[in-house]
Amino acid sequence: MPVETIPDQGELSESTPEVDVADSGETAEHFASPEDESVVVDAPDETRSAKPRMSHVRWATIAGFLLVVALGGLTGWLGYRAYQSHQTEEQRNLFVQVGRQGAVNLTTIDWQHADRDVHRILDSATGTFYDDFQKRSGPFIDVVKKAQSKSEGKVTEAALESGTDDHGQVLVAVTVNTSNAGAPEQQPRSWRMRITVQKVDDEAKVSNVEFVP
Repeated sequence: MPVETIPDQGELSESTPEVDVADSGETAEHFASPEDESVVVDAPDETRSAKPRMSHVRWATIAGFLLVVALGGLTGWLGYRAYQSHQTEEQRNLFVQVGRQGAVNLTTIDWQHADRDVHRILDSATGTFYDDFQKRSGPFIDVVKKAQSKSEGKVTEAALESGTDDHGQVLVAVTVNTSNAGAPEQQPRSWRMRITVQKVDDEAKVSNVEFVP
């Protein structure tokens, strides 16, 4: 019976083929490093795709905020301008109203209650006009009572000629009917006045009166 020869350990090591890890797909995949190029490539792609979306949201938010601020500023400015215009219009109307009433007070005098009529003129006056009229009010009342004079004025036109924050000049056209005891009936007279109106605290009063052609 022939004897089987067992190969020596050295021979086995020489004849046994070496397994190349790089040639085995399964082994390469199993031992692939986390830093392998095929794994690292995907992560930056996701990051780059997310950044533009975040940027668009941020710019949309900023643009919306700026738009709201701009609209708020515009609304505030328009509101302030409307308020200024309203205040200016109210002041113009006040000057004209005081000028009209001043002309009526000056041209409407009844000898039967001349003291009351003169007092009304002084109540609506200020400045040099108040001082001058007050000095002449006594003799004026005496003349009116002696002549038993009665006059009534009606404003036909009134307009603001010029004005500032604290005063205005009002042109007033007035028609005056006058009667005296024992005298023939007189024809109505048309007068034109330039009345200066001045603000005094929260009121406006007549500070000067000129008769103009």
